[in-house]
Parts: sequence; C-alpha cells; structure tokens
Amino acid sequence: MQLGELGPADVRVKRKRLGRGIGSGLGKTSGKGHKGQKARSGGGVRRGFEGGQTPLYRRLPKRGFTNIHAKKYTEVTLTMLNKSEATEVTAESLLAEGIIGKINDGIVVIATGNLEKKLTVKAKRFTKAAAEKIEAAGGKIEVI
Repeated sequence: MQLGELGPADVRVKRKRLGRGIGSGLGKTSGKGHKGQKARSGGGVRRGFEGGQTPLYRRLPKRGFTNIHAKKYTEVTLTMLNKSEATEVTAESLLAEGIIGKINDGIVVIATGNLEKKLTVKAKRFTKAAAEKIEAAGGKIEVI
C-alpha cells in the first residue's frame, strides 16, 4: 500500500433511535414536533398536494397528444457504417458488432460523414443524401 492508493474510510452513520429519552435529542415527540398531520401515524400528504388548493398539475391545461402509431427508428450514420466489418450491412449485423445498442422499429441511414467502402446496406429508410453517397461509393441500398 502506498500513499497515493489511500482512500477515505468507510463512513458508517448510526441510525436514529427515536423515543429513547430527552438526552438522545430525539425523545418525546421523536423529531416530529407537536400534533398535526405530519406528526400522526401514517400521516403526511401525497406528492403534489398543496394543502387543498387546486394543485399545479390540475390548474394547467392539457397540451398535445402522443401518436400511438409513431415509429421509433435508430439513426445510423455513414461514419458508423465505416466501422462495420460486414459487406452486407443489416440492423442485426450492426447490433451484433456493437455499433448500435437497439434496433427499435428499424434503422434509418443518415448522411453524416463519408463512406469509404463498397457496402450493401439494408434498412427501413435512407435519407436522399445518404443513398447518393452509398451509391457513389459503389454500394447498393435495399429498403426493407
């Protein structure tokens, strides 16, 4: 062991022992004060409760909606495609190589960066610029 390897000691905080006499500092009312809702057994208010006043989440109007049919695509850049070892690139091959973390509803290829090799890319969607760059590099695109 050397001086640079030393770390702080494990801090062990003693738990509060409530109702154990006046000398403990937490005797009698056990740190809850006198009477009231928060002093009672099981007492307290729920999150967002404002003492009976109409809470903020009910005073504000509802806005927008969530499209239940929306597709969530994983974006793949041309720079990411350069890292791939496969000649035929699919969502599954990118996932297996660890280039993407999740497929979601499919992948969309976007034109960030430049493609330096000839690839056959299979994806749900391609941006126009990405499709042009892949074909300019001598590759092919296939929309699944």
